[in-house]
Amino acid sequence: MSRSDLQSEAQERWGDTDAYQESARRTKNYSAEDFALSNKQAAEIVQDFKDAMLAGHSPESVEAATAAEAHRQHINDWFYTCTYEIHLGLAQMYIADERFSKHYDSQHPGLAQYVHDAITANAINKA
Repeated sequence: MSRSDLQSEAQERWGDTDAYQESARRTKNYSAEDFALSNKQAAEIVQDFKDAMLAGHSPESVEAATAAEAHRQHINDWFYTCTYEIHLGLAQMYIADERFSKHYDSQHPGLAQYVHDAITANAINKA
């Protein structure tokens, strides 16, 4: 799926939401360097999830919660207000949508489920 196909799908699925509209407003003036920095930070957060998982930390651990909170904050900082409710929805999508689970699991088998579980535990603990 091309980037424009993904953008079209996102607009079709979420275009009428406040989060989508906020993200569109915020990202329209981002430079290529801004997107590169955002992507670098996102990759570092995924690595933090992977490191926690490989170290044997449960999804309920401080290490996993730190990664989950960094993930949520990254979305807040770069795209839209990411409430815990929204974050839970994203976590569900990471295991329900094969494209997302494939992204995570290509970095380490089972990572998509671990990210889902860590985000879920973090949201529950913050509620």
